Amino acid sequence: MTVPTTPVAPAPASPPMSAPARRRFDPAVATAFGCIVALLLLGSLYSTRFLSPDYLLQQLQVGSFLALVATGLMVVVLLGQIDLSVPWIVTVGGMMATAAAGHGPLGAALAIPFGVLCGVAFGLFNGLGVAYLRVPSMIFTLGVDAVAQGLMVLKTGGSAPQDMATPLMRDLATGRALGPVPNAVWVWLLVGTATSFLLSRTTYGRAVYAVGNREAAAYLSGVRTRRVTLAAFALSGGLSALSGALLAGYSGKAYQGMGDGYLLPAIAAVVLGGTSILGGRGTYLGTTAGVILITLLQSILSVVQMPDAGRQVIYGAVILAMLLLYGRGAKIGA
Repeated sequence: MTVPTTPVAPAPASPPMSAPARRRFDPAVATAFGCIVALLLLGSLYSTRFLSPDYLLQQLQVGSFLALVATGLMVVVLLGQIDLSVPWIVTVGGMMATAAAGHGPLGAALAIPFGVLCGVAFGLFNGLGVAYLRVPSMIFTLGVDAVAQGLMVLKTGGSAPQDMATPLMRDLATGRALGPVPNAVWVWLLVGTATSFLLSRTTYGRAVYAVGNREAAAYLSGVRTRRVTLAAFALSGGLSALSGALLAGYSGKAYQGMGDGYLLPAIAAVVLGGTSILGGRGTYLGTTAGVILITLLQSILSVVQMPDAGRQVIYGAVILAMLLLYGRGAKIGA
């Protein structure tokens, strides 16, 4: 006689690990922090001052301008896109902020917001071309960079602008209102905290990772992929322009080509921190580590008097190496 048995319901499957949880440990981030320690030790061999708090704070101050550019660029790269208009949008931010400063007290008060809004406008134009016209981001943003360069040359007549930075711009770039920490580092901390929260705790952040992993699947699941892309490029443009405004405050005035030295270091900082060039993977902690690593590397290269051409070779080699190491892996959810 067969004893009837009650069918046993299968145990509920454990919920799938979220994308942020899977990204909690990233070998690239650990490697970046390990390289930071190695560079600090290497730098101390050249000068005992390399490990002094004043020198390290100075390097963080210099790195904060790169960090603002890399922050916006990281969001774009997470989508699997690239923004090559960064150099001249940085210049636009600096030049337009100082231009506004020449229009009396009201212009001086609105100088930084005006410069940032100009950068956002260029970013929105990039986003429209990439998201709605479906032009490859590498081509479209390169064209926008050329347009921005042409507009700034027309504005200044090919010579250096005469407008100077406002006291607020100089204070944010070089001042120290709260103890020994430079104000520029506080700006970086504020922007970085907001960006980290945006990517890890908001619907928009989850949409960025979803689009970067597989845009078609994200679209079919209800994500407004075009708006996500548009906002990412606007953020990149705004932060690049903010960096330009602070750079103008750091040097006292804006100048043509002031952003030329930031494109490759920013890309290198992003990929060194573990953000995949193909999109869908990366954390802001990694980008922070990449910025610090690139800043320390620049400092050491300056100490050993490495020519600019050699630095470009190093940045390019870093990007290629990280692409080979981490850029060919399967995307999450692919």
